[in-house]
Amino acid sequence: MEFRENEAIYLQIAAYVAEHIVLRKWAVDQKIPSVRELAVELQVNPNTVVRAYEFLQNKGVIMNKRGIGFFMAVDAELKIKEYSKERFLGNELPEFFKNIYLLEISIKEIEERFEKFKAEHYR
Repeated sequence: MEFRENEAIYLQIAAYVAEHIVLRKWAVDQKIPSVRELAVELQVNPNTVVRAYEFLQNKGVIMNKRGIGFFMAVDAELKIKEYSKERFLGNELPEFFKNIYLLEISIKEIEERFEKFKAEHYR
């Protein structure tokens, strides 16, 4: 995983876990990778993964079953989408709008590229 410098690593790891949940790579009530497993996979300090899991746990996305590990909450996908949508609309969309305005990019071009992106990555 390539980490961006403009965002805390634990938030990027939380987004990585959230993406796996939304893309249904893990099933509801399925045990998700342990802190150590994910730390090794992403080549980060386990404390950073703990922080990401605590963040997701506070959002109600995952739950800790003591002695067993972390599991997805039943409504994890809904909670992720609500949180992510609000964050995107408040933080990222204004910057996106500014850029398409300044660069004089048409909505039609955005739509065409979005459809191409979906076809290449999610179908």
